[in-house]
Amino acid sequence: MSTLIELIATCPMGLEAVVAREVRDLGYTDVTVENGRVRFWGDELAICRANLWLRTADRVLILMGQFKATTFDDLFEGTKALAWPDWIPNDGEFPVQGRSHKSQLSSVPACQGIVKKAIVEKMKSKYGTEWFPEHGARYVIEVALLNDIATLTLDTTGPSLHKRGYRKLVTEAPLKETMAAAMILLSRWSVDRPLYDPFCGSGTIPIEAAMIGWNIAPGLRRSFPSEAWGRIPRRLWDKARDEAFDVVKDNVPLHIAGSDIDPAAIEVAEAAAKSAGLAKQFQLRVEPIEKARPRGDYGCLITNPPYGERLGEARDAELALRQLGALTTPMPSWSLFILSPETKLEQYMNRQADKKRKLFNGRIECNLYQYLGPFPPRR
Repeated sequence: MSTLIELIATCPMGLEAVVAREVRDLGYTDVTVENGRVRFWGDELAICRANLWLRTADRVLILMGQFKATTFDDLFEGTKALAWPDWIPNDGEFPVQGRSHKSQLSSVPACQGIVKKAIVEKMKSKYGTEWFPEHGARYVIEVALLNDIATLTLDTTGPSLHKRGYRKLVTEAPLKETMAAAMILLSRWSVDRPLYDPFCGSGTIPIEAAMIGWNIAPGLRRSFPSEAWGRIPRRLWDKARDEAFDVVKDNVPLHIAGSDIDPAAIEVAEAAAKSAGLAKQFQLRVEPIEKARPRGDYGCLITNPPYGERLGEARDAELALRQLGALTTPMPSWSLFILSPETKLEQYMNRQADKKRKLFNGRIECNLYQYLGPFPPRR
């Protein structure tokens, strides 16, 4: 019989509401939104579904425990009291990671050592042995201290969920897949409308849009360390994957295109699209922004223009934004969603955004500038 487990979906600041909506869409309604994370309750199958389906989260963690810890004794006893053997077998590998902020226990290496020692003591009493080989499945533990509250979690995901498995190569400053998916989910785009990215780079926005349009679970092409855990039977992973394959809508026509001035970036994009099984589902072109011509009406332009902080010179980034403004001025039926740290973007676009939403692209504070055109007429 499955038991309820408290789970945490971590995410960049600003995306908590998007992740919470995704969690609820999976059927898990007991949801709590906090800074940089969404907590929810589910069973072992929820771990499989969340890893396969969450497009905008970074990781899915099991909340093992949370308690006040102002001394190493507090940390040791609080950690030892938790149910580690319920998850970790006697041959499991269990490295401990850590971080501390605004807490009396500020030495992260010391906290990691205390947590490791406490877990070993707990495991000794359960398994009746003094030595653990740690050559089995991997169980990454994190101790996070914030304002003297210790939170201990178990990572079910491994490499971040933005690593979908379809990208073998990357460009110099790629947009993370999770952020691209968030931009699309925050936009007005639907599968019956055109979507265009004139700065598509390695193709992340078009590929993520195609996956959303066809209802493809983003984690279908990758594996997770928790697949090797005895607590989560193989049949649950098979069930979750079968569910995901059953709801793919690969007969839906897509109207998605992207372009970029860099031929090498378009090569990377085409390779990623092919790896994702989407090579023939959208158009990618080598094309400078001043020659771009989006096709169709009532479309959504969703893009992440080059930043002066990351690529090239600031004046090149400014020119690109001015050219984007010139491109979009004669497109009154289109809606625009532009992720940029540029505070003068509205000046370069020659108009005020209807909405702005603060998001973090990695460590760069950005705004998602939203220019809302009309909805398509009802058929």
